[in-house]
Amino acid sequence: MARRRDVNRRQLISASVLIGSSLALDGAQAGSISGKVPWQPDEANKPTIVQPGPNQFFTSDEAEFIDAAISRLIPNDELGPGAKEADVALFLDRQLAGPFGKASSWYMHGPWSKGERTQGYQSRMKPAELYRAAIKAIDAHCTGKFGGKKFSALTPDQQDQVLSGLEKGDITLKGADAKTFFKMFLQNTIEGFFSDPIYGGNRDMVGWKLIGFPGAHYDYRPYVEKHGQKLNMPPVGIKGRPGWMPS
Repeated sequence: MARRRDVNRRQLISASVLIGSSLALDGAQAGSISGKVPWQPDEANKPTIVQPGPNQFFTSDEAEFIDAAISRLIPNDELGPGAKEADVALFLDRQLAGPFGKASSWYMHGPWSKGERTQGYQSRMKPAELYRAAIKAIDAHCTGKFGGKKFSALTPDQQDQVLSGLEKGDITLKGADAKTFFKMFLQNTIEGFFSDPIYGGNRDMVGWKLIGFPGAHYDYRPYVEKHGQKLNMPPVGIKGRPGWMPS
């Protein structure tokens, strides 16, 4: 009886291993979000290098708003170039035209109960939809309040007044929540200013130079113990730095 129980136990364990193996294989064959698991060398997902060119998402009117607004969020001043000079508008355009704008990897279905402030983004609108609706509504607000002038035509002080109203929620927009849009827009602008240049923003690594960030150097071991010291290292992006590129 004991031997029979041992055999049965071994049979049970063997069967469990086979079931587990088949599940693991099925999972491996299921693929990744991007379509397949990169089993072959050099098949891992790699970022697409953004190339300058015509807008893929923003209309001409929307582009005017973006240029004006990012110039107030991160202005060109005595510290160096601002968001406009760093091509943040290009970064935003390509992000909104791609998976981020479409919320491709987000859960965008119900139930639609009201979320808490601590839960992050809660809008039913995809980022591209939010940008499009909010920019249109902001320009409509401005033309009604400032004698027919769109946001891009306002003085810098007036633009700051509008942006402050959006941030505080003092301005009501038709078709979009002002505070939700401003929070996302500010966050995306900061991301574009400090992202790796391959994504379209941070041209000439001006954001990294501003804060002394050395970028994607391959080895930081000599500097790990040098706390609180300025590195004085020229920044390097994923593609390298311009001085390394053949002319």
